[in-house]
Amino acid sequence: MPSRRRHRSPSSHSSGAEHSAPVTRPAASDEPSPAERYAASRRRAQEDSGELGRFREQLGFRLDAFQIEACVALERGSGVLVAAPTGAGKTVVGEFAVHLALQAGRKAFYTTPIKALSNQKYTDLVRRYGSSQVGLLTGDTTVNSEAPVVVMTTEVLRNMLYAGSATLAGLGFVVMDEVHYLADRFRGPVWEEVIIHLPDDVQLVSLSATVSNAEEFGDWLATVRGDTTVVVSEHRPVPLGQHVLVNGDLLDLYAGHVDPTDPGVDPPINPDLRRLLARRGEDERRGPGDRGYRGGGGRRPGAGARGAPGGGVRTTPRFAVVDLLDREGLLPAIVFIFSRAGCEAAVQQCLAAGVRLTSPAEQAEIRMIVEERCAAVPPEDLDVLGYWELADALTRGVASHHAGMLPLFKETVEDLFSRGLVKVVFATETLALGINMPARSVVLEKLVKWDGSRHVDVTPGEYTQLTGRAGRRGIDVEGHAVVLAHQGLDPVQLAGLASKRLYPLRSSFRPTYNMAVNLVAQVGRERAREVLETSFAQFQADRGVVGLARQAQAHTEALEGYAQAMQCHLGDFAQYADLRRRISQAEKDATRAASGARRAQAAASLEGLAAGDVVEVPHGRRAGYVVVVDPGPKAGFDGPRPTVLTTDRQVQRLTVADVGRGVRVVGHVRVPRDFNARVPAARRDLAARLRASLSDVAPSTHERPRRPVRADDDARVAELRRELAAHPCHRCPDREEHARWAERWSRLKTEHDALVGRIAGRTGSISVVFDRTCDVLQRLGYLEPVPDDPAGALRVTADGRWLRRLYAENDLLLAECLRRGVWDELDAPGLAAAVSTVVFRSRREEDAQPRVPGGPHGRLGVALEGTVRAWSELEDLETAHRLETIAPLDLGLVEAVHRWAAGRNLEAVLRGGDLTAGDFVRWCKQVIDVLDQLAQAAPHERLRATAARAVDGLRRGVVAYSSV
Repeated sequence: MPSRRRHRSPSSHSSGAEHSAPVTRPAASDEPSPAERYAASRRRAQEDSGELGRFREQLGFRLDAFQIEACVALERGSGVLVAAPTGAGKTVVGEFAVHLALQAGRKAFYTTPIKALSNQKYTDLVRRYGSSQVGLLTGDTTVNSEAPVVVMTTEVLRNMLYAGSATLAGLGFVVMDEVHYLADRFRGPVWEEVIIHLPDDVQLVSLSATVSNAEEFGDWLATVRGDTTVVVSEHRPVPLGQHVLVNGDLLDLYAGHVDPTDPGVDPPINPDLRRLLARRGEDERRGPGDRGYRGGGGRRPGAGARGAPGGGVRTTPRFAVVDLLDREGLLPAIVFIFSRAGCEAAVQQCLAAGVRLTSPAEQAEIRMIVEERCAAVPPEDLDVLGYWELADALTRGVASHHAGMLPLFKETVEDLFSRGLVKVVFATETLALGINMPARSVVLEKLVKWDGSRHVDVTPGEYTQLTGRAGRRGIDVEGHAVVLAHQGLDPVQLAGLASKRLYPLRSSFRPTYNMAVNLVAQVGRERAREVLETSFAQFQADRGVVGLARQAQAHTEALEGYAQAMQCHLGDFAQYADLRRRISQAEKDATRAASGARRAQAAASLEGLAAGDVVEVPHGRRAGYVVVVDPGPKAGFDGPRPTVLTTDRQVQRLTVADVGRGVRVVGHVRVPRDFNARVPAARRDLAARLRASLSDVAPSTHERPRRPVRADDDARVAELRRELAAHPCHRCPDREEHARWAERWSRLKTEHDALVGRIAGRTGSISVVFDRTCDVLQRLGYLEPVPDDPAGALRVTADGRWLRRLYAENDLLLAECLRRGVWDELDAPGLAAAVSTVVFRSRREEDAQPRVPGGPHGRLGVALEGTVRAWSELEDLETAHRLETIAPLDLGLVEAVHRWAAGRNLEAVLRGGDLTAGDFVRWCKQVIDVLDQLAQAAPHERLRATAARAVDGLRRGVVAYSSV
């Protein structure tokens, strides 16, 4: 079992390799007890002895109690799990593991979840140990890979383990920084694979954010890795103040007597803040037309904050937020805006308002750094990349930071911010993912964000992660978290976010096709199942069964009570209730059938359209006349989706959902062969032709959609109703009371049955998914039975051997495209474009039909059709085996990648689309990662050579700029 230490008391010493100055804190009011003095003395003795003592001398500062505890355990030979807040200095433990490895003549791997963090850690370790001792592996960057200390992304280590890389020889320590990433849906499974497959003699150092189930995670680590010490510190080295910005006033969140570092449960809210926000809520409900309306904050319109003219409680403009932070001495600051466009707009608003936060000397230094860092960018690309606007903002001390930026520009912002030259960064939440950019204050514009499909509340864990940037150790006495007052802000909800600093770590592990063939090749199917059953996901599932069983027992008792309450003296009420449910279901089935018929009719009307058809859309939000400019493919995943132009020059994509029972063709106009919907003049001319053609169109004879045929008319429903009326319970005077209990019984029974199914599925749930995965691979010929083996063992086929080298998310689809020869006839730009469909995920649904270079019947068009066919067949196969891993294809990057790989310049690549340079570079690097795998795994030399040329074609210009 792992040993555990939980530290809550503050330390008077700074720690962390980058922070050597002591933190100033108020003196404690009470003298330490004899026991506390003894513990402190013992910690100092441990800190000053052995390798830990020599390591501390290199640091030049005292370690905190939790750091000493973890380092002592590590030197003793134990694995360690350290869970501590952002900025607490837990990376010191990882650096001590590096020190131990070097002293023992062994290797240390330092792994991180993202390339940017790997780059940053590489720079830190080179600064300490020198470039000859430290290497870097991030997939697209290889530096000194055989060094004794290598920084890498976790995926690289996973791939090395499966490949049996010689680089693993002599490995003594693995540091897994930000190990709580194993909860991440996409990256998480990789962490568990590494933890499970590392050799037994490797000591594991796991560094995590503060999670509420660290002990559970430690128990699992002890199960799969042996002796593991769990060290939890819930103490922030720099206290964090919680504030709300209202009308230009910075108000404390809590009442004056509350300690913000330990607010407790349901802390009292600052009464002034509560009053201001309550008045705001009343004014929002009343609105300006109400006679009692006095504007925000309970003041009359014209009376601003503190009685100043200009308005009541209102959202503070972004430039005014920056001015206030500057005036209050709260810079540097990170302002989190959950929108890329919002970040860019915030910078522009600050520039338009004349914000300037830097001195002339700082401006000169910024210009020099920016010019040096961006010197490699070709001059013709500077305008396309927005370089001049970026440079202007940076010299004023203002910047944005988001995933859509060019990596080179993001790294420049990070560098300038860490030097204290950039004072305010407007960032999306991606900045909170491990990059070391501490600030004095952190501002959140809202507590709601878009998760890709809907607006969701920020969770306590996310709030902790975001505000954890506030407070620079060794520099700030206190950090500050500021939330801007906005519509719907509830101070009690905010206090709940701020006071709940822990969140649970949940496994996202699942077997993949690549994992399956690698495990079968290494240890066989049966042993592979046993290995997977040691995953954290299965560990949590098994523990959860106990709680589910208790819940199921409670359900059983409640069902008995409901059954008694619905008993009827006239007959079997359960039978009567079942008749009512069957009638309801039959009515729903009839309605669904009618809806399906309408959809089929609508789809048929769209399938026959041709370019130039003038069409009437009879009903709905797109009702009116349109001309078809592109009928689109005859069949798609969502039915036909023709592209049309409206009379007011709007280009739209019609779907089955837009056209009710269908469209009516009322005429035809000529669409020029070179018509381009992106050209305003072309849209204007075609819309004029459309309007002219409508002068002779007869009025619509379309009937309004009829209501579906009533289910009562269905013979089956009628028969059920007769049975219902003849049932004895139908005459019961308490029938509806019994029915309410019967409905409760039915709902709970459905929930209970699902719960029983969950309990049955928990035991061995991971191995069940593994078996299904193996069944798919066997069906496709990547695995095959071992001849004459009575146990049904499997072995990897020749096709499966190169599937072992495909680590991308859509590994099986890549393998199928290679095996079927779908991409064999492509040149390098075409192969890069085809691979992009497997990799790319657009941020939103695109209305425009993607353009395929060479047209639909060219080599690339035919290859893409084959790719879609392979994807569709695999999806059907997975559905039959109750799996869901194949990600959908996206053709949105095809044209841009093809142009770039063919040698076109950046302006030509990005022209006419809304893809940012940063997004383009990021996706190109992911395409390169897959092409690199194809260059090794493709079944014949010609395709391997094409993949290598495609890599060379993509890795140039802005895509090739190194992060190191």
